Amino acid sequence: MCKGLAALPATCLKSAKDIKHKIGFLLQKPDPPQDQKTLKEKEKVTVVNRVPIAEIEKWKLSFNNLIENEDGLKAFTSYLQSEYSQENIEFWEACEDFKQASVDKMNVKAKNLFERYVEVDSPREVNLDSATRELTRKNLERCDSSCFEEAQSKIFTLMEKDSYRRFLKSKLFLELSQPLLDNKPCSLEKKGKRHVSDYSQCLPCYA
Repeated sequence: MCKGLAALPATCLKSAKDIKHKIGFLLQKPDPPQDQKTLKEKEKVTVVNRVPIAEIEKWKLSFNNLIENEDGLKAFTSYLQSEYSQENIEFWEACEDFKQASVDKMNVKAKNLFERYVEVDSPREVNLDSATRELTRKNLERCDSSCFEEAQSKIFTLMEKDSYRRFLKSKLFLELSQPLLDNKPCSLEKKGKRHVSDYSQCLPCYA
């Protein structure tokens, strides 16, 4: 058996290692606590802005249009929260923030970002292949604004091909795309508070 494994090409062993890690990543992802589920059921609407229909139509055209728009980013984040996979958009945003960091703070920020999202078994680990993970680790040695480019690009593509497509078919997006009814106010209902904004469409946070 051992001789058989040794005879396999290195690329096969690497692919097997990546598959093993991805399966482990999915199996280890905990189910949300029951009290968290109950809280989400009670708070049907937690994020509200009224978004013009014309703006929402742009979100359908590309993933970039969605996340580069403030309300679009909030809606997509809200959707990912409902799927318990918001670490992906959190990582993407953290990478964008990292690019703006001053040189004197870059090393500390890079280390924190890596340990929170990239390191195996990190608190908010995102799903990266071992080659990208190792490349990112090596990039920390020279630490500049491009350190996380490859990892950020992989997570962007993952969201674009997976979560974004489901978002466009979600109950949240379908409701956003409907005209606002006069007798159905749009509000932020959280901790008994109510806020109404000045746009033309609701942004509830459930999928």
